[in-house]
Amino acid sequence: MNMLASMRYLVALSEHGHFGRAAQACHITQPALSNAMKALEEEFGVVIVKRGRNYAGLTPEGERVLATAQRMVREHSLLQQELGAEAHRPRGTLRIGAVPTAMPVLSRFAARLQARHPGIVPVALSMSSGELEAGLESLSLDLALGYTERMKLQGTTPKCWPQYTEHYFLLRRAARPHERELQFGSPIAWRDAGALPLAMLTPDMHNRTIIDSAFVTAGVPVKPAIETNSILMLALGVVAGEVCTVMPGALVGAVRGYRELEALPLVDPEVRTPIGFMAHGTVRPSRALEAALELAQDPDWRKHVAANAGLLTS
Repeated sequence: MNMLASMRYLVALSEHGHFGRAAQACHITQPALSNAMKALEEEFGVVIVKRGRNYAGLTPEGERVLATAQRMVREHSLLQQELGAEAHRPRGTLRIGAVPTAMPVLSRFAARLQARHPGIVPVALSMSSGELEAGLESLSLDLALGYTERMKLQGTTPKCWPQYTEHYFLLRRAARPHERELQFGSPIAWRDAGALPLAMLTPDMHNRTIIDSAFVTAGVPVKPAIETNSILMLALGVVAGEVCTVMPGALVGAVRGYRELEALPLVDPEVRTPIGFMAHGTVRPSRALEAALELAQDPDWRKHVAANAGLLTS
């Protein structure tokens, strides 16, 4: 039995929660993955996978084996990176997750990181806040971009690198298309925005929780005209229909090319949400992660973020 390979298959099974998808991700057949799990159980003398017609999770003993498997897979990846890297030339895959509303910023970050370090392959993933937290805890993510205050509330202690403070805008169709791109209008109160037909994210998304709270504070709980879990649909719904939406600056910055739109800063209450990069608080960073964190603190990068997120300073 190849112990490392079997441990990697166990990690994949835990991440995908499905034998078929895990096998596909590992580029093996489903019977081969099942046989690897049986071999691990024979090796350790415990039941690792709960039995059933479908994957039903891991046993308590299986969870302990999984924790070791996650460390083994990560340390193997770190060793590969260190042995394959030349001085000042980090190499390897770097898995970075971001909440959907921060994906435009992560896209820019990944592009800059790869341009600065061609040996690094960023894998940029759109994930919920809960998935980011689980990914950092399980070591399946190297870096996360999301709500730093939420992490503190969940009782976890990741290392954080603040990036920007999110501001919110009402996005609507302009009376007539602008000459070049999206324009910014005068501030609008949350109470007034709540009287408009709104396209909103689904309630399971943390950004929706923030926006709902703002409307409640303003005294106008909102029933959305459209709900979606797609950031793209929010913007396109406003372009194509009669609805408006609420977007953080990072998303407004991503749709600046639409001349049909205008963005109005939302006030009363003032809603500000810190967004930052987060990494596991105790594990040893890879060279690729160290390079990413160096970029995250670079003054030129921070200036670029300020121009394309938060208050959109330029």
